[in-house]
Amino acid sequence: ISMKTTFVSKEKNDVKFTMDFTAEEFDAAVVKAYQASKDQFVIDGFRKGKAPRSIIEKHYGEGIFFEDAINNLFKDGYPGAINELDLEVIDSPAAEFSEIGKGKPMTITITVPVYPVVEVKDYFGVEVEQVEAKVKPEDVEKEIEGLQKRNARMILADRPVKEGDTVLLDYSGFVGEEQFEGGTAERQELKIGSGMFIPGFEEQLVGATPGEKKDVTVTFPEEYHSEDLAGEEAVFHCLIHEVKEEQLPELDDEFAKDVSEYDTLDELKKETEARLQKYADEQSVNAAKDAVIEKVYQINKTDVPRVMVEDEIDRMAQDLDHQLRYQGLSLEQYLQFMQKDAKEFREELREDATKKVSTRLVLMSIVEAEKVDVTEEELETELANMAVQYNMEAAQVKEMIGADNMKFFKKDIQLKKVIDMLYDKAKVTKVEKAEEAPETEEK
Repeated sequence: ISMKTTFVSKEKNDVKFTMDFTAEEFDAAVVKAYQASKDQFVIDGFRKGKAPRSIIEKHYGEGIFFEDAINNLFKDGYPGAINELDLEVIDSPAAEFSEIGKGKPMTITITVPVYPVVEVKDYFGVEVEQVEAKVKPEDVEKEIEGLQKRNARMILADRPVKEGDTVLLDYSGFVGEEQFEGGTAERQELKIGSGMFIPGFEEQLVGATPGEKKDVTVTFPEEYHSEDLAGEEAVFHCLIHEVKEEQLPELDDEFAKDVSEYDTLDELKKETEARLQKYADEQSVNAAKDAVIEKVYQINKTDVPRVMVEDEIDRMAQDLDHQLRYQGLSLEQYLQFMQKDAKEFREELREDATKKVSTRLVLMSIVEAEKVDVTEEELETELANMAVQYNMEAAQVKEMIGADNMKFFKKDIQLKKVIDMLYDKAKVTKVEKAEEAPETEEK
């Protein structure tokens, strides 16, 4: 389609533009509509789908294929038109048509609501506190201990079971004289204290020795997923094959060489401290940026079109649905479990969604007011960063985003730039992180 797109006007948040099609383009669309739907027509003297277009038009009227033709032209032309005019539309368009007929050109006039821009003020120089956290020696020790634990070996222990051991056991569960389904396993690994088994089971294995047979008596919880077993007392006949304990590696230079690129434990500790401090500093800056955004939002918060809030609620519900599916649940099951209907759930999201949309609207309006643009270099840098994050080539990332979505990607970069600008121009007071007060028992 070589359709011509022309911007007409913008009033408030409504943009009007035209899509012009030549007579040849309109006639070609009519032929395409005939080809797609000719099988639906049954006309005496012709086999189904074999009636010529002129006969069908004579029978049903000259305009029989016009509606489908117009719909096809609109569907094919509209996405390109809003891309060409760089419009971020927020709702469905309304369309008006010029006089339609064979051999006539056609104009579709579109009116569509677009992302609004609001008047913004006092957004530079807001006052916020930035809490700075200093990494303490105990934070470094804790991190090194975690590394030490992750590199522990499991070794056989010829002694009775202790808390924290891993045992290899057989078990078979009985309620009364009857063995129940799903309560039997051979050579099962179980870490004592992990809480993987029914409450009371693991504790009763403490003190057992390798090779020992031991009966464990437990009561299934009242809310247990299997109704037959809920609240029932059961006996598990267990046989302990092995007891294993965790053996931690020595914290020395050898350990540092094994688990990192450093030659000494001291270097590993220094690198760990620097990494933790870098992370703490980033968190501190991000929290301050959030505080700046909140202040700017409070000064400029504005009503937002309902359709934008509904779209945001859709997005939030979709995100939750994706998270739940990773856990093997659906949004419907979650709502059933929470005893909520979809309408209630959407209403609960409304306040958050409204604030998100309103905040973005304020920030995008500052983008407009400050004429914040994205250079080709900045775009390439952002694509390169994403490529590193996803372990892909920058060209692949570009392809993944797609040409149609690139303008939204650029808008996200504009948002980042404007947030950095607001933070740089804010009056930021740096304060030390307050020591957490020790918990005291209430008298």
